[in-house]
Amino acid sequence: MQVLEAYKPFEIQEIELSEWKQRPVKNNFFELVLILDGEGTQCINYNEYPYGKGSIFLLPPLKCHSFTIEKPSKFVFLKFNDSFFKTINRNTIDRNEWFKEAAYILSNYNQLPGDIIKKEADRQHIERLIDMILQESRGFGEESISLITSLMTSVLEILIRNVKRGSHYEVLQNNADERITKMLTYINENINKTELLKIENLAEVFRMSSTYVSEFFKKQVNMPLREYIIKAKLKLVEIRLLNSDFTLTEIADELSFTDVSHLSKTFKRYTGTSIREFKSNGEYMLLKRSACAV
Repeated sequence: MQVLEAYKPFEIQEIELSEWKQRPVKNNFFELVLILDGEGTQCINYNEYPYGKGSIFLLPPLKCHSFTIEKPSKFVFLKFNDSFFKTINRNTIDRNEWFKEAAYILSNYNQLPGDIIKKEADRQHIERLIDMILQESRGFGEESISLITSLMTSVLEILIRNVKRGSHYEVLQNNADERITKMLTYINENINKTELLKIENLAEVFRMSSTYVSEFFKKQVNMPLREYIIKAKLKLVEIRLLNSDFTLTEIADELSFTDVSHLSKTFKRYTGTSIREFKSNGEYMLLKRSACAV
């Protein structure tokens, strides 16, 4: 196993294996995995998907993922650490905008297995970017941080594009009305814009009657619209609490909670724990899929 030296604000690992060994590292944010060579099966939450040379996966923050290796495989793991988006790097990237985009990936990618890249051109872009990252990291020095960070943000941009392009949302029916995917995308892209999430606006955007919007949504998602919006916001709260240095006031303002007290009470109502306890435990709650338990 070859592990390149880990460093902030990211970690890069290049590993060649003939048998999968459980990695001791817990994902606090998420990792991108590129298969440089080999064949086998990826497993996330006990769902399996074949992989081969060039496959690109996203590993969200969960413990139950693994690879069954059928032919010796070479993996590259790119891990975005917490500090990638924190204040210390504000001179390198706009932490606010990039954190919002990265949080969008994490909160909307539903943690099922499968190749995340939808267009072959994007796959080639990521392969070239990762090759540059690996070359730069092998001769790593302080002067490399800025360049590698820029390359990593380019990788993020491509990931965002593909998550938005794919249908990663969980709906109640396999043959769900295609309007629900568009509606879920619209809601999550505008989650901090209260006016756009009102029933009247959703009815206008999706050409439904105001009385039908809530009924349609619940039938497709098996959850009331208001509850979905609150939980979508709280998933982003979880990400910000564990992976950024945003203050509670900043989080409340950004996600349109009345104030910190409103945020705290809502968080405890839906998670069953206080924000202080949640940060102390350091584990996602709403963001995890229930399928992760046997």
